Amino acid sequence: MLEALADTNEAGLAALAASSGLPKTTAYRLLDQLVALGAVERQGTRYRTGSRMFRLGRGWQPHPGLRAAARQPLRQLAGATGASVCLCVLREGRTMAATGIPGIVDELAPVRAGASWPWTTAAGRLLVAMGPQALLMGPLPPSWRRQSADIQENGVAVDREELVPGVCCVAVPVAQPRGQVVGALCAMVEPERDLRRLTHIVTQAGRTIGAGLRQSC
Repeated sequence: MLEALADTNEAGLAALAASSGLPKTTAYRLLDQLVALGAVERQGTRYRTGSRMFRLGRGWQPHPGLRAAARQPLRQLAGATGASVCLCVLREGRTMAATGIPGIVDELAPVRAGASWPWTTAAGRLLVAMGPQALLMGPLPPSWRRQSADIQENGVAVDREELVPGVCCVAVPVAQPRGQVVGALCAMVEPERDLRRLTHIVTQAGRTIGAGLRQSC
């Protein structure tokens, strides 16, 4: 039910029951309970996500201290490049934005905390190549062994308009003190940009975030 609400700004009982696959009576009962908990708000006959979910969600951390360590480096990276920048993790087999700052390609690829995309983004491919593949849900493509080896060797994953026309992306790892990759830092720009130079800048920002994690330990 909460997933169904997340997919829309506001909806009525019939639409939520249909999208969640629940009978209307069950959907009504669950919504009534969620309203009582503050997780859902009711406006007339329509429902929307409640303020309690927003408050609790703000406290979520993909890794202890990761968002705090990324805050300033993300701002500096966005200011230096004009790119849409994002710190991503892999959750439920998809690439998810833990935090980000909109930039030059935001109209084509909006950056919002909590947004998710297929794992085949540059950030998702990097996380699968450098992390435990148990996090991935579903089969890997036949070409994955070669792609994974290239990412591990170069320490970067690149998307040249493969996912969204008009958007190129570079992603680099963010590692905790023991070397485990806990996130992927990515920057999205228009195709005309020099991706080699951008990769160098993003890599430095990723290392800065990792250094911030070491200092917080």
